[in-house]
Amino acid sequence: MEVVITALGPDNVALADPIIHHVTSQGARITEIQMYDHDEEQLFAMLCRISIDAQHYDQLDAAMRQIGDHTGLAIRVWSSQRHAVPRLAICCTYSEFTPRAVLQAIRDGFIVAEPSVLISNRSTLAHLGEEFDVPFHQIANDGGVPDDEQMVQLVDQYDVDYVILARYMRILPASTCWQFAGGRIINLHHGLLPGFPGFRPYHDAFAARMLTFGATCHFIIPELDAGNQTINQRTFSVAPGTDLPTIIKQGETENEPSCLVEGVRRVVDREVQLRFHRVIARLPETP
Repeated sequence: MEVVITALGPDNVALADPIIHHVTSQGARITEIQMYDHDEEQLFAMLCRISIDAQHYDQLDAAMRQIGDHTGLAIRVWSSQRHAVPRLAICCTYSEFTPRAVLQAIRDGFIVAEPSVLISNRSTLAHLGEEFDVPFHQIANDGGVPDDEQMVQLVDQYDVDYVILARYMRILPASTCWQFAGGRIINLHHGLLPGFPGFRPYHDAFAARMLTFGATCHFIIPELDAGNQTINQRTFSVAPGTDLPTIIKQGETENEPSCLVEGVRRVVDREVQLRFHRVIARLPETP
C-alpha cells in the first residue's frame, strides 16, 4: 500500500527525525520525501511517501498521531487505497456548471466516487447540495473571505480523499496545500496552461487574437507551479470574429466542465498520480 504522510507546524530542530525513524524502523520503503523550512514564516512542512503492508496502516496512523502530539506538528496519514470508493470535497463559488458537471458525472457512474461535502465561500450554490443530497458548508464572511482553517477541518471531518476546486475563486494558502499535499487537491483553471495563467485567461487569449481556447485540470502543489502538474486539458476553436462573451459562455458551459470531469475521473480511477511535483502514469500496485 502506498501511503502519504504530511506534516506541518512551527519550525524547530529535528522535527522530521521521529517520523523518519518510525517508518524506517517498521520496514517501510520511502519512495519520495520533501521538506521545506519557511524561515520568514517560521514554518516547517514535510511530505513523505512510503510503501507498507496494508495491515500496518492503522498502526502507522496511531503512531503519527502520537508524534504529532509530541512535536506540535499537524500530521496526516493518507492512502488513495484507503476507501474502496474515493470521497470528494467539491469546492465552488459562483459558477454552477463545473461543480454540477462533477456531481452529475458521479450520479451517472462516470466518476466512481462519493461527493462527501460541498464547500463554498458564497451561498450562491447551496441549492446544488439540496439537489444532489450533499452537505453544503459556506465557510466565508459576508465579503466572501474564506476561513481556510474551517476548510481543513471540514476535509478532515468528512474523511475526504480528494479536494476538487471546481471554479473555487480563492487561492488556497500554502499551509492548506501542504496538509493535503501529494496529489490530493485538483484544480480547474479556465485557460490553457502554461500559456494563459492568471485570473482572466479568456480575455488574455482573446487579446492575443487566439482562435483556440481551453481549460486545464491540474494538481495543486504547495510551492510555485512548476508547470508539470497537468492532468487533463481540453480545447475548443471559434470562427474569426467571434465575440468574447460568446467565447466565455462556450468555455464555461461546455469546455470547462468536460475538462474537469475527465481530469477527476483519471485521478479517482488511479490512472495518474503526482510524484515529485510531476504527473505520471500509475504503475500496478500491490494491496
